[in-house]
Amino acid sequence: MGVLSASPKCDGQESLNQTGSRTLQCDHYIPPDRYNQIVEGHLRETGFYHVSHIGIVQCQSALVNALIERWRPETHTFHLPVGECAVTLEDVAIILGLPSNGLPVTGPTLSSYEALKAECLDQFSVAPRKSECRGSFIKLTWFRALKDRIVLADNIQIQRYVKCHKMLLFGTVIFGDKSGAGVHWKFLPLLRNFSGIIQFSWGSACLAHLYRALCRATRVDCKEIDGPLTLLLTWAWIWLPFLAPISDNLRLFPIANWWHNWERAERPYRYRTLGQFRRALNDLQEGHVSCKK
Repeated sequence: MGVLSASPKCDGQESLNQTGSRTLQCDHYIPPDRYNQIVEGHLRETGFYHVSHIGIVQCQSALVNALIERWRPETHTFHLPVGECAVTLEDVAIILGLPSNGLPVTGPTLSSYEALKAECLDQFSVAPRKSECRGSFIKLTWFRALKDRIVLADNIQIQRYVKCHKMLLFGTVIFGDKSGAGVHWKFLPLLRNFSGIIQFSWGSACLAHLYRALCRATRVDCKEIDGPLTLLLTWAWIWLPFLAPISDNLRLFPIANWWHNWERAERPYRYRTLGQFRRALNDLQEGHVSCKK
């Protein structure tokens, strides 16, 4: 996190006026998708090994809402009493373990089922039915079922298995949508060249997705927030430790796992209110901000 500049002390009223008294829904329980140990080397080579080990990090909805109230779309920063700050690529690298160097994650976004079907047939030799899709999104259940059916007998099958696993990561930890049940098929073309997957800056794309989700969440007509909330919460807990639940896993990597299953030992923290987090952020002083990870 970078404190970009000093800013006048904010008592929370400005952001409260912007978002009103609404509370956005954001508590999607996402179980981790495990993988066969045979493919571990392939996950390492393509940059998805560490993010594959992130367990369940329970969402703290009140804290997410308090952070959204502090977000300013015009600067892409959180406005706090001690200055402006933001999630950075370095944060993404240590929190999720994603590669942050490389080519931008870009490409065309087609909406036709025919194009979706053709892409899946080309890469998996099977395609989801229309009932297994939601617009341009393929249901995660389809990828899970396909992944479970694949027999890791040769390199082609191993690559298909790893692609399924990555699409599941895209639809949960990295680019999760509001439903938590689907993943956009636009990522599939970027997986065609298996050896080239590592060339993309997946960490940059994840960070951009978080920024877009935060900007959307500030709109008065928004009712939910999606995106990599594990990244957002872990960032807040690292840099603003007075807001964090107790962790007994401070030697794990990626850092998101410091708070794996935190709610089992910190149940009272789960029920902290938006008002409590607002007051804590309003009273923030420079000594409350962590200077190291």
